[in-house]
Amino acid sequence: MSLVRSFTSFQTITWRRFLSVPLNQLHSLPRTSIIPTTTTIPPAHKRFNYNLPVTPNDQLPAPPEEPEGSRRRRDDRDEPFRWGPTLFKMFEAAATTFASVAILGAVGYGYTIYYKRLVLSKIEHAFEPGDPVLDLAAVAKHGKDLTETDHWVLREEQEMIDAIVAGRVKGQYHLLVGEKGTGKSSMLIDAMAKIDGEGCAMLEAHADPEIFRIRLGKALDFEFHEDNIGALFSIRGPRDANAILDVERAFNKLEKIMLQRRNRVGRPLIIIIGSTHLLRDDEPGRDLLELLQQRAEAWAAGNLATVIFNSDDYWVYERLKQYATRMNIIPILDLSKPRAVQALRTYRAKYYSEIPDSKVLEQVYDMVGGRLSYLGRVAKSTDMLKTCQDICQTEKTWLLNKCWILGAEMDDDVMDQQKYASAAMVLAKALVDKEKSMSSTYDPVKGHILPQIPLHEARQVMTRADFIQSYDSINVFTIDSHAMVRADSVPMMNAMRDICGQEGFEDHLEATLKRIGDIESLGRTRELTIKDLWEGGRYKVAMRDGKGVERGSFLVETVPREEAGEE
Repeated sequence: MSLVRSFTSFQTITWRRFLSVPLNQLHSLPRTSIIPTTTTIPPAHKRFNYNLPVTPNDQLPAPPEEPEGSRRRRDDRDEPFRWGPTLFKMFEAAATTFASVAILGAVGYGYTIYYKRLVLSKIEHAFEPGDPVLDLAAVAKHGKDLTETDHWVLREEQEMIDAIVAGRVKGQYHLLVGEKGTGKSSMLIDAMAKIDGEGCAMLEAHADPEIFRIRLGKALDFEFHEDNIGALFSIRGPRDANAILDVERAFNKLEKIMLQRRNRVGRPLIIIIGSTHLLRDDEPGRDLLELLQQRAEAWAAGNLATVIFNSDDYWVYERLKQYATRMNIIPILDLSKPRAVQALRTYRAKYYSEIPDSKVLEQVYDMVGGRLSYLGRVAKSTDMLKTCQDICQTEKTWLLNKCWILGAEMDDDVMDQQKYASAAMVLAKALVDKEKSMSSTYDPVKGHILPQIPLHEARQVMTRADFIQSYDSINVFTIDSHAMVRADSVPMMNAMRDICGQEGFEDHLEATLKRIGDIESLGRTRELTIKDLWEGGRYKVAMRDGKGVERGSFLVETVPREEAGEE
């Protein structure tokens, strides 16, 4: 009964019609054909009688809905496979990939073209009026305009420097050689200020090539492709390299600007490299200097640029001279006596409102000479003579600290340093002796005439050829462009004169040299010990000629001591 009640709760259908419908069309039957009924279930033999007539009320119930995906998969299994949709999907994927790659490549190529033009534009902008060096110099001048500054000393070489920096002198590159403090950099900055730095770039050299590379990039406004973002477009940038190769790349970019400027402006660019002597005299330093000289030669030949090297030491000139064909040497020396005295008088009258006595000014010149750095310190001092004495004492202390000799009591561990110091004192004594033999050491017009010795003779006097370059670097001796060796300045010559004039200096120097010779002789001596001669032992020594034929022999044996205390 429970089964019958449960069954009567469903809607009555006509089983004959249900069985006559194919299985794959059951889902298409209408749902509205289901009607409620309260009739009782017929007997089983009547319910399964397939020949009974179908009445309108005998409708099939709607089967549960089938998911769309499973229906499509069943339909696909029934339909034959077609290549059209597959090929279309493949073509669509390929077209999408090709479009993506093409857009990425086009953007990367466009960025590369833009970046190259940006680099050239920045380098060209670096040679427009105005320069960071002039800005720094203006700050040093307390904010004054350098083009309107009244210089208290105007050197004779200033006119030539102005013509070179202004581009009126072409076809050469120049080397300014002079001692420290003679005014080389000041003349270059003044010449740049007169044209407002248009077409000029100035940088200071450094011993480290990497720092030189950075300074060159700052002067040319070139980043060495470090700001390139081509990696975002899978474009490989310049390969990593050392500093010298980066300098070469910078010069390659700079040449393009030079060619454009020569056709447009008609005058060369000016590249000023100051403190060239700071480059190390080793393999990387010489390679960098050679690269700079090669570019300077090529640019001078094509009137593209004028390179100006500024050096305090002689070795730069000695190195550049090997391959120089268009190099011009400009020696920068101390001021003559009339110009130095007039410069002091003008400065004191302008800034201190006083007219110093001529004797005082002559005393100042006698003590410090015509070196601009010294004259500037003296001119700004309230007590000029005392400042001169301080300068001379400073130079003497510097010489003693670097090159003083220790005498016969020195230890053998300091022999290398004493070789260096004794060679300097030997050369200083040679200059002092040369001064005593000179007919004149002072000229009323030129001023001081310092004793000087040719470079090869100076090396012969010292018996060393490698020390003179180091002496030039520490500003004890100097070598001019004519390869003449002399004291670095008038105060240094005064210091050498005072030291060599001390009582007992020659004996002290001779004792030091003798001690150095003894230490070297001891180092060359070899001791041979033979133990078998004791207690009656003997050695037979055979003498042979050059052909190996024995020419004789002798015996070596010990002789017993006659007395215990005998040596």
